[in-house]
Amino acid sequence: MSVYIVIEAKVKDQKKYNQYITAFSEIIAHYGGRYLVRGDHVTPLDEGMKPERRQPERMIILEFPSAVNLRRCFASPEYQAIVSLRHAGADTRAVLLDGYRPEDR
Repeated sequence: MSVYIVIEAKVKDQKKYNQYITAFSEIIAHYGGRYLVRGDHVTPLDEGMKPERRQPERMIILEFPSAVNLRRCFASPEYQAIVSLRHAGADTRAVLLDGYRPEDR
């Protein structure tokens, strides 16, 4: 079953963030992952969203064919080598979601 990572990012250092994203894109592809969303234009749709509430700067959604692929990706030596770029380039929060299966209802 596919799994999804939803990442919220706030860039601190654009150069390091760009280096991270370039390397990360190659790594996720190697482990079967792909970008579904990679956007820096986030528009709140809820009319109740107040300006003082936290507004994400960037949202990224990745899909992996399975949780095993995802774990292999993030545990890989290639990914571990770029973690410091992620920390230096952006503040991030991420959640992992299982794909929807109608039979689970």
